[in-house]
Amino acid sequence: MMIMKETRAILTKEDLIVKFKGCGLMEGQTIMVHTSLSKLGFVVGGAETFIRSLLEIIGAKGTLIMPSQTWKNLDPTTGVHWEEPVEWWPTIREHWPAYDKEVTPAIGMGVVAEMFRKWPGAKRSHHPARSIAAVGNHASYITENHDLSNIFGDGSPLDKLYQLNGYVLLVGVGYEKNTSLHLAETRANFPGKKYSEESSAMMINGKREWVTYKTQAVNDEDFIELGQHYDTEKNVKIHKVGDADVRFLEQRPLIDWATAWIERTRVHL
Repeated sequence: MMIMKETRAILTKEDLIVKFKGCGLMEGQTIMVHTSLSKLGFVVGGAETFIRSLLEIIGAKGTLIMPSQTWKNLDPTTGVHWEEPVEWWPTIREHWPAYDKEVTPAIGMGVVAEMFRKWPGAKRSHHPARSIAAVGNHASYITENHDLSNIFGDGSPLDKLYQLNGYVLLVGVGYEKNTSLHLAETRANFPGKKYSEESSAMMINGKREWVTYKTQAVNDEDFIELGQHYDTEKNVKIHKVGDADVRFLEQRPLIDWATAWIERTRVHL
């Protein structure tokens, strides 16, 4: 019988604290986190250990932010229910549960983000499809007044992170998962900028309603290319934590650079 040699890294909370401090994380920072936990290797205690390690580093004056989006709560015509037959769409539209920030699970955001939205003291924004969750000093400020139509633009949670001179932590994921780049997309002026109507189930005055709202249509298809250029031009250091590639980025200079890059490159969209 052939015994396979274990190749994954094994990481404790103490290991993660040392490694992430080595990436530049410090007490008092405001950080938006995107992670693929499995890319790290074997984390002893899983998502709980990962979250505790970051909270311990940033301390009481720091703030952690993660996406907690519920994008299945959109009209089936947008393609979010691609796996279901078209004839079911009217029933889905009529009966999809209204967004409840205490109950509605994060969809496709990973096990860390799903645990994080339920973390003691966590705040979560009210957007029915594009919510974000936060824990710490600025959690209430970041999550309050998340406008239905202005999802990623000025005054949004992403813009508040920008105003706070916050950071983006990418753990085992690339720029295509970097939600902050949608802020650059809303600020940039380019010929192909489009707006669309989206609809979601919400509670209005205690009653479930299907609410339609206009918002900018976002497109992340060039985010990987954008990131490659940014890494090269800014000589971004790619750290290693366990088995994962990790980038720790100041959000404000990234957004300023990305806004100009999008204006230059999206001329033919």
